[in-house]
Amino acid sequence: MTVSYTLKVANSRFGGFSKLLFRWKGSIYKLLYKEFIIFVVLYALLSIVYRQLLTEEQKRLYTKVAQYCNRSTDLIPMSFVLGFYVTLIVNRWWAQYTSIPLPDQLMCVISSNVHGKDERGRILRRTLIRYANLSAVLILRSVSTRVLKRFPTMDHVVEAGFMTQEERKKFESLHSDFNKYWIPCVWFTNLAAQARRDGRIRDDVALRLLMDELNLYRAKCSMLFHYDWISIPLVYTQVVTIAVYSFFAFCLIGRQFLEPLEPGQEGDLDMYIPLSTLLQFFFYAGWLKVAEQIINPFGEDDDDFETNKLIDRNLQVSLLSVDDMYQNLPPTVKDKYWNESTAQPPYTTATAAETLKPSFLGSTFDMRMCEDTEQSQPVEASPSAPRIQTPLLSRFFTAASPAISIKNFGWGSRGHPHLRRPRVDGGLPSPYPNRSEDPESVARIEEETEDEESRASEPTTPGCCPWETQLLEASETQRKELPLVQVKAPSSDSLGADQPEAWEP
Repeated sequence: MTVSYTLKVANSRFGGFSKLLFRWKGSIYKLLYKEFIIFVVLYALLSIVYRQLLTEEQKRLYTKVAQYCNRSTDLIPMSFVLGFYVTLIVNRWWAQYTSIPLPDQLMCVISSNVHGKDERGRILRRTLIRYANLSAVLILRSVSTRVLKRFPTMDHVVEAGFMTQEERKKFESLHSDFNKYWIPCVWFTNLAAQARRDGRIRDDVALRLLMDELNLYRAKCSMLFHYDWISIPLVYTQVVTIAVYSFFAFCLIGRQFLEPLEPGQEGDLDMYIPLSTLLQFFFYAGWLKVAEQIINPFGEDDDDFETNKLIDRNLQVSLLSVDDMYQNLPPTVKDKYWNESTAQPPYTTATAAETLKPSFLGSTFDMRMCEDTEQSQPVEASPSAPRIQTPLLSRFFTAASPAISIKNFGWGSRGHPHLRRPRVDGGLPSPYPNRSEDPESVARIEEETEDEESRASEPTTPGCCPWETQLLEASETQRKELPLVQVKAPSSDSLGADQPEAWEP
């Protein structure tokens, strides 16, 4: 039976988890006590032999061997090997639990879409859900020792009511070398199609929904089969087991009390009980035992899944849903809060203190704004308002851009005409009067500027966003207000062949 202690740890309090250390069923003590006793006995025997039976020369040799074994324990990466292995096992254990087929969704779809209050309709609904439960029983017989002990043969399955004698004959007449847990699912689909033809299922949408839920149910049965078939690679389990056992074999010899080799040398403190070594054994060996217990949760360990209880629950709940509860509704009446705008369920005396706590409305709801009222005044953005320039960009541009982004620095900056290169044929004198102009550079700049102006003069498309139109108008206003500065392109003779071209506004 699964050991549950959820209620014991519902509230964190002093000594809450300490009380769990004294439980026996499902505990690490129950798993590990035999191996722990064997380790302690072997350690004690080696200690007695070293202290009482060996000669001085033999003790010196044993000391060297023990020191070698103690150094060897550092070469085995116990934490890494065990940690990764146990993590893999725990993830697989939980995935197997979530793969157990539960008929809850399927029974709701059957109850709402397979109609008929007569005997025929009742038989259809009960048979459909019985086929689903039969498929789960067949797959659980294949993977769980508890279920197999409960239903060792097909006669026991028939006697339990999951299958009729006629169904058993058809089941056994289909010869296959593989597991036949899927046969009741096929019976389910055929019976659902017959119900659709008879009008018990009123449309194809309802039939499709029923088939989808059945496929999800069958997929979980298939996953259980594959988890049982495909285990964690045996080599990995062997590596971890050998690593743990060899580690503590070295500890048996290397963690013994040793007398000093030299006459005047100070030796270690003689602790007759190696407490740190015993704790290390308890942790590492216990870690391995946890993995051994949950690697196959369909056995009969204390914390293995209670598959027989699941079978009982699923059959009882599903039959109630599709039969007794079919269109068996309580009367629909006005609820208690019909005339109240805000529903407030009552509290008991034990929970009355919760009503004094304010509701959580967001982490910034209680944030106090700055007391300076000027900081809270709304400000309207306008194209003529002064804007803040970054120090780097102020070197290259005479006016701030209304929106600075990477797009502003492209060759075809349509939305920001003031970021384009200045004309060379402007009316202002060049800041470099002693430098000659490069005709090719001037011609290239004039051609690019004309192309950009022609693109900027195009009318805005109807699909353009309003904010983009405003941005274009603001940018065009700024561009008209800015003077054009003529800049001469420095020639290679004046700057040198290795100097880049310098452009400034």
